[in-house]
Formats: sequence, structure tokens, C-alpha cells
Amino acid sequence: MASNGLPTLGRVKLTDLIVTEGLPSDTYKLSVSTLSHSLAQYSAAIIQLPASDGALIRSCLESAHLYFHQKPSYPSADVIHINESREWCKTSGYCADPQMWQEAYDFRPGVTPSEPNNEMEFPPAGLTDVFSLLGRAARDILDAINFYLNLRSYAFTEILDNIPLRNREISSSVLSVYCHARPSFQGAQNHNLTTQEDDQLVMFADHQHHVDKSLLSLIKSDKAGLHVKDFHGRWVLVDGDLGPQEAIVYPGLALYQATAGNVSPALHRTDNSNVQCNLYGRCSLAFKLMPKSMSSLNCSEMRAAGYGVEAQFQLPVPVDDFMQRSHPTDQLFNRHNFPSYSFPTAQDDFHPSFPVMPTPTSRQPPN
Repeated sequence: MASNGLPTLGRVKLTDLIVTEGLPSDTYKLSVSTLSHSLAQYSAAIIQLPASDGALIRSCLESAHLYFHQKPSYPSADVIHINESREWCKTSGYCADPQMWQEAYDFRPGVTPSEPNNEMEFPPAGLTDVFSLLGRAARDILDAINFYLNLRSYAFTEILDNIPLRNREISSSVLSVYCHARPSFQGAQNHNLTTQEDDQLVMFADHQHHVDKSLLSLIKSDKAGLHVKDFHGRWVLVDGDLGPQEAIVYPGLALYQATAGNVSPALHRTDNSNVQCNLYGRCSLAFKLMPKSMSSLNCSEMRAAGYGVEAQFQLPVPVDDFMQRSHPTDQLFNRHNFPSYSFPTAQDDFHPSFPVMPTPTSRQPPN
């Protein structure tokens, strides 16, 4: 770890990331620095939500316990979905992936969930409100990253959904309620064997790691178990000591593409070994801020800010093509090449203590 690195994930109050007119306050600059430093070092950060938001999220997770508990032991064929990238912006309602020992309920405004056999079903409670609060939080965090990278305000507005959605529009972003390793769910026989890490047996799903294709993902679980690979290549448990109103945020592949590789996506995996004796399994809320399907990911904002853009990021990529394309993680970036943190000289737009976000090619904001 670099000598001036964070000893643990950075914690940032969401209220400190809300922008106001005029010059940025010292609190805002410090919060943006902590957030960006944590994303650079750990590919994740801890966001502290207001108390009222935390209570709503906990209530939604409690409702998720009951929702999944009443589901059948083995899902019917019409609700089994495994890596269907073509449907990335259309998913809604209940689905299951027995290979991953995972169930999910996708909530996407603008889509009416279709239930099997046309049966009436009550989804987990509070999804509309949780979608709204986590959506606002994700946009505030994205704007803070823009500020850190010296981009203009609301730099990625053109690739985000309208607020509110217009008539007949469907949200690209999605709120997913997950249930991992429910004991009564008959995907259990498909889980991977336990692996040895730090002298402890840890059970991960069949696929050892994942990268979200989102711009940003916000995750809140009822039990610890989310591991993210840091820039040293080590797996770090990032939700082991979360408070009741805290959530994890990490970048996805779309932000990596839109920033010409200056913000690295998080490689993550889930440990299910601590839920084996739990009646409900491990429940999580995951909000994914997605680019809208009819837009393109390009690096025009990065060029305008003076960044060099490598050949692989030169051409705009239609979002729909990007979401359906496979992205081998070993070809995206080499996490062991991250340089140590450096500090630019004082300048008008940045506080002197702002570190430059490490990237695989050591690109830095222009002076």
C-alpha cells in the first residue's frame, strides 16, 4: 500500500456530496477527495445515507426476506435466466439462476412485471422509494467523480435517463433485490466447493468474480460477504463493518469506457459461507446506474478536459452493443500496474491535498 494510501475504505456522507452554487466548500472537497481516493485504491467506497433513507432500505430488505421465502424450492423454466445480455434493459419481475444459487427481483420503472401463469404477486415493499433515493445518490456520486476528474458539471447527463422519465420511456437503470443461498432453494447443489483463504474456508459462487456493466452500483446487504479486488490484486471484504445506514458504491464498465480508462471498474465476488444456517439466505439491494440504451459511450468529455485518449477508447460505442458484448477482465486492465498516489500543486479548481486518481497508464488531470 502506498504510504499515503487509505488504511481502509473511505467513508463519505452523502449529504456532503450534494453540490451548491458557487465555490466548493472545504467539506465538499474533502469528501470528494476521500471518495475518489477510496475508489482508486479499493475500487469501492462506503456511502453514509441519511437516517431516514437507511430505515427505508432496511424495511425493504426485511420485506425481501418474506418475498423470497415464499417462493418455490425450484423455479419453473420460464423464470430461469442465465446471463441473458440481450435483455439487459428489459428485465423486470422475478428470475432465478440456479447455477449461481441466486434469485432476484428486478424493478425497472416503465416496465410492468409479468408474473408466471398471470398470477397476482406482491413484490418486496418500498421499491419505488428505494429506487428514487439510490438513483439520486448515484447521480450525486457521479457528479463528485466528475469534479475530481476536472470535468464539467453533469458531464454524463446526455447518456442518463431523463428525470422524471417521459411518457412511455423505460428506465435503463435498475434496482435488483437479490437473495443468495436460500437454504430451501434447490440451486444449492450447484454451488462451488469451498476455497481456502487466510486459513478460513470461504464459499464463493461458481463464477469467481464479476464486473458490473453499470456506470455506478450501490449495494446494501443484510449480511457481510461482498469482496472487491483492490489495486494490489488482493480481495478485500468491503461490507464487514457497515452501519445500518451505510452502503457500498463501486464503478462499473460503462464508467471505465466513458472516462477512457481513468476510473477502473470493480471486480467483485460474494461469499455465501456465513448464511448456511440462516432461514432466508443473504438478501441484497443493488441499484445500478446505467447509461440509456439509445446513447453512445464516448470520451468527448475527457478530451474536452485535456485528457489523452488511447486508441481503444477513440471510437464511440453504442450502449446496446456495449451491454451485449463480453468484456474479459484480464484484457481490461492490469491492476498490479497502478502507480502510487501523487499530489498536484495547488490550482484554482482543486484543493492542494487532492490526490490524482491512479490509472493503468498514469494519466493525470491537466494543470
